[in-house]
Amino acid sequence: MEVGEKIKKYREGISLSQDELALKIFVSRQTISNWETNKSYPDIKSLAMLSNIFNVSLDDLVKGDVEKMRKSVTEEELKKFNRMSVIFTIELLFLGISAYPLFKLTRYIGIIIWIIIWVITLVTALQIERFKKNNNIQTYKEILAFVDGKALTHDELEQEKGKRIYQKILAAFLAGVVAIIICFIVMIIMEYI
Repeated sequence: MEVGEKIKKYREGISLSQDELALKIFVSRQTISNWETNKSYPDIKSLAMLSNIFNVSLDDLVKGDVEKMRKSVTEEELKKFNRMSVIFTIELLFLGISAYPLFKLTRYIGIIIWIIIWVITLVTALQIERFKKNNNIQTYKEILAFVDGKALTHDELEQEKGKRIYQKILAAFLAGVVAIIICFIVMIIMEYI
């Protein structure tokens, strides 16, 4: 049940008209009507006054809406994370596929274009890392749980926090290996150009 419905239910439960309730909390009758029809939302001061008048806790008055807002925020974050992941994957694929044609195209212009694509991909990677840090997701299991909209238990979260340092070392090592391979391939290509 949304706050508007609860306001109407509690107001009718104590036999108050919209005008009478409006006088008690110093707003217009139209404001009460807008709250009850969910066209607008009461501010925190009004919510506190309503909870006193209705003799209910503030939590009881807004609980369902808070859960809905929390779920909405999580869904928005999930969509953003998925969108960023798809963009990053496309950029990585394009970066790998375009290396040879760009180097073959013209020596320096192709390299400059490839470096620009690499910088764009790096910026996207940094945005994803910042997003992961802000949402406290670092390990593969934490990312999968986030994407599935689930939360890890306290024990699982502690276990994953212990893995973070090892995964960072492994990721740095793999990035180094990939960089060496790319440099080796570029050197071979440059010899044939």
